[in-house]
Amino acid sequence: MTAELTSNPLTNAITKFTSDSENEGWFNYPVRVYPHHTDYAGVVWHGTYLTWMEEARVECLRTVGMSFEELVSAGVDLPVAEMNLRYHRSARMGDDVLVMTRLVPDKVRLNWEYQIRTETDLCVTAVVTLVPVDFEKRKLLRSLPSSLEGAIAKLTGI
Repeated sequence: MTAELTSNPLTNAITKFTSDSENEGWFNYPVRVYPHHTDYAGVVWHGTYLTWMEEARVECLRTVGMSFEELVSAGVDLPVAEMNLRYHRSARMGDDVLVMTRLVPDKVRLNWEYQIRTETDLCVTAVVTLVPVDFEKRKLLRSLPSSLEGAIAKLTGI
C-alpha cells in the first residue's frame, strides 16, 4: 500500500481566502477550529477569538524580526489599552478560519485591526489598541523603542 501525497486542506482553504485583492496589506494567520475552541454546541467560544488575535499579532511582529520575547527582555510591555469587537457570525468546530490583522500606528499607540473569517463569512471585526509600558516602572513610554519602530516601519511602510 502506498501513501498518496495530499495537499493540506487548511492551506488550500487559506489560499482561497488570500486570493482576493481586498486582503492586501493584511497579515494572514490560519486557524482550524478544534473542539477545545468551542462550547458544547460546537460554536467557537467568544474568548477564543481574542486568543487567535493575540497569536496573529505576535506572529505578525515575528515576521518582521520583532519577537515578543525580545520586547520583554528589553523591558517593554505592550498591554491592551482598548479593545472593540463586533461579532458577525460564529465560527464552528471544523471550520478553517483566517485571522487577518494589520497595524495602524498612531504616535505611541499601536492600533491593530482584525477580520476573522471563514471561507464564506465574516465572523469578527475588531480593533485592539496597545501602548508601550516600561516593564519595571509600569509607566507609559513616551516613545517607542527603536527596534519596535523598525518593525512597525517594515509592516506599514512608514
